[in-house]
Amino acid sequence: MAQPYLSRSERVQHGTCLKRGFFVTLKAMEVHFTPEQEAQLAQIATKEGTDAKELVKDAALRLLEQDARFRAAVREGIAQADRGQFIEEKEMDARLEQMLRS
Repeated sequence: MAQPYLSRSERVQHGTCLKRGFFVTLKAMEVHFTPEQEAQLAQIATKEGTDAKELVKDAALRLLEQDARFRAAVREGIAQADRGQFIEEKEMDARLEQMLRS
């Protein structure tokens, strides 16, 4: 039976994660913060109109998504290098400069 589509926040809320087409149930996880960090999280969450727990979940998921994109780009770059596909240093410098301005 096919699993219904769940948004990212719904997957977290229900303790499931979609990875490579499979649903995996995650066990409860605890993250411990210092009182100062908790106060900072609460302050940020209040400004964003959410609670600290949701803020941390969203931040963790964004970090994992960014990390996955970065790792995929690195793998693609290695594959291109293995195929002998390189660019000149000046073009790389220009690309980096544009990325940093964005």
